[in-house]
Amino acid sequence: MPATRLDDIDRMILAELQADGRMTNVELARRVGISAPPCLRRVRTLEEQGYIKGYHADVDARELGFEVQVFASVGLVSQAEADLSAFEARCRAWPLVRECHMLNGEVDFILKCVAPDLSTFQSFLTSELTAAENVASVKTSLVIRCAKDEPGVPFEILEERLSRSA
Repeated sequence: MPATRLDDIDRMILAELQADGRMTNVELARRVGISAPPCLRRVRTLEEQGYIKGYHADVDARELGFEVQVFASVGLVSQAEADLSAFEARCRAWPLVRECHMLNGEVDFILKCVAPDLSTFQSFLTSELTAAENVASVKTSLVIRCAKDEPGVPFEILEERLSRSA
């Protein structure tokens, strides 16, 4: 569903929750300028319509002992839909794989992986990922540091685009 079907208050609710998903409904209502009961109804509607997929804590992987983050570019032997779906299902089952995105171009998938140490990732790489059915190639890049990790979407760009089209 396009964002243009959302009104200004719905977009403000989404922007506020994206910035702080733990705030109370009363605080959210105050920030967007409506009372609490209609605010809660709007949030529930946004959840039901799939605009809000869930609520998560932003945990620090390194503080929890996951010192290694790797991006793995995966090429498959076959790109038939059944083979793509099978690989996606396999990725969902691997705990070290935190994100899996199918790409257009030279690489079929990019995976974001975390591990407590390099040997744990190497073991996963050699015994699971490269050994998986239909995997033709894997190229990995070890993350040195992260300069930006913003969740969600840039609402300011959406609002700018909507104001230009109005």
